[in-house]
Amino acid sequence: MSVYVVRGQRVTEGKVYRAKLMRREMTTAEAVLWGALRGNKAGFHFRRQQVIDGFIADFYCHAAGLVVEADGPIHDSEYDAKRDMILQQRVIVILRFTNDQIFEQTDWVVAEIQRAAANALKSSPQET
Repeated sequence: MSVYVVRGQRVTEGKVYRAKLMRREMTTAEAVLWGALRGNKAGFHFRRQQVIDGFIADFYCHAAGLVVEADGPIHDSEYDAKRDMILQQRVIVILRFTNDQIFEQTDWVVAEIQRAAANALKSSPQET
């Protein structure tokens, strides 16, 4: 059985379960960034651990077509490259920040996210 998560997309229950687990067990950097984004604090609505085309994005703003990733020390660049290519085919903008940037420059990271979301809305508004 599948569940609809993003319009027009079927997601397996296993992937939904994994996303829920990842929401409960966020990394410290994800928790810091979520604290700055949740409740539209940055001016845009974000979802945590959103499944898109079988991949789980750390943070997703549907209105702006924006994915934000918190990159820790262990990342599979081949996997990330494949995921980025698939998401970009959906015309989704991807921002990546290191954990250090999130911890040490939180205000700058949030400002970059706000700027990218605003630019994405101006250039090609997405259906909500």
